[in-house]
Amino acid sequence: MATSPLAVAYLEKATVRLDVLALLESKGAYSDVVREAQEVVELATKAMLHSIGIDPPKWHDVGPLIVEYRDRFPPQVGAQAEEIARITKRLRKEREFAFYGDIDFIPTAEYGPEDAQQAIREAAFVVSHARAVIGSP
Repeated sequence: MATSPLAVAYLEKATVRLDVLALLESKGAYSDVVREAQEVVELATKAMLHSIGIDPPKWHDVGPLIVEYRDRFPPQVGAQAEEIARITKRLRKEREFAFYGDIDFIPTAEYGPEDAQQAIREAAFVVSHARAVIGSP
């Protein structure tokens, strides 16, 4: 099966955004790192699904589909499907809080360097697996 042009485009977008995470972190914008990391992961996982002929749904966490179709990915990627799904779920839960916060949750005060570093590691992990499926953009 030829790689979908949309899969390649999503991976390119995820890769650019992954690079931007370091800039946000250097500016101390830790909540923005978490929010943008979620978008990196969403784009990368949707790229993976497009690459195997699955049109991903229009919601943010497609981790369960990565698990469901793990046997259609290269073995080293399929073996990490549960971890990819765990990351997509965790970052999905952080998505709105990291961006909007709440009356008792101020994103710029609640997120710190450790949160940003974890989000960057997780995003890089998922992008590396998307590259293993699609190739480097």
